[in-house]
Amino acid sequence: MITIKEMIALERAAAKKGVFPATLMENAGKEVCRVLNEKFDLRDKHLVVFAGTGNNAGDGFVAARECLELCPTIILLFGSEEQFSPEAKENYDKIKDAVTVVNVHSKDDLKNFQFQKNHQLVLLDALLGTGVKGEVREPIAFGIDFFNQVEGIKVSIDVPSGLNPDTGEGSKSCDPELVIALHDIKAGLMQFEEKTCIVDIGLHH
Repeated sequence: MITIKEMIALERAAAKKGVFPATLMENAGKEVCRVLNEKFDLRDKHLVVFAGTGNNAGDGFVAARECLELCPTIILLFGSEEQFSPEAKENYDKIKDAVTVVNVHSKDDLKNFQFQKNHQLVLLDALLGTGVKGEVREPIAFGIDFFNQVEGIKVSIDVPSGLNPDTGEGSKSCDPELVIALHDIKAGLMQFEEKTCIVDIGLHH
């Protein structure tokens, strides 16, 4: 179990050794794709990445890039490109021309959006991760609702979006069947322990 404060300390220590956030993000995305494929065999699936604009989305963009070789992939982007963190933007730029990106600012943007009925979907929650601050705002709040409504295999990167990683509290959150925890399970997520798979992203104590 690890707190966010401890994670930040590890990331800072890593940066001093020359392992920067972009590298950690690359490692995280590759591991997410590996786990998805190992557990759910992506070859006959469609991957739908629910992305916000922070580093959790960046992990999702890397995963999308990796998974694209295995299955059709689309990105639902809840928010604007201007809001991206630098690492998220870098990875978005690498994937945006290779996949369909649907920009979602409100519910209306998805009114005409239909998933193909005959494909099994893998829904990847890369909306907020550990970046939740207080109440979840639109359009992320709508993204969480939509994630929970759509039928498919549901997976969250690091933390089910909407939950505080240190306390496990949150009035609205994604409800995944699997959490792929980066480095270690977050302190507030004991209730997800049995649903969590931990991956190594190159951070060391």
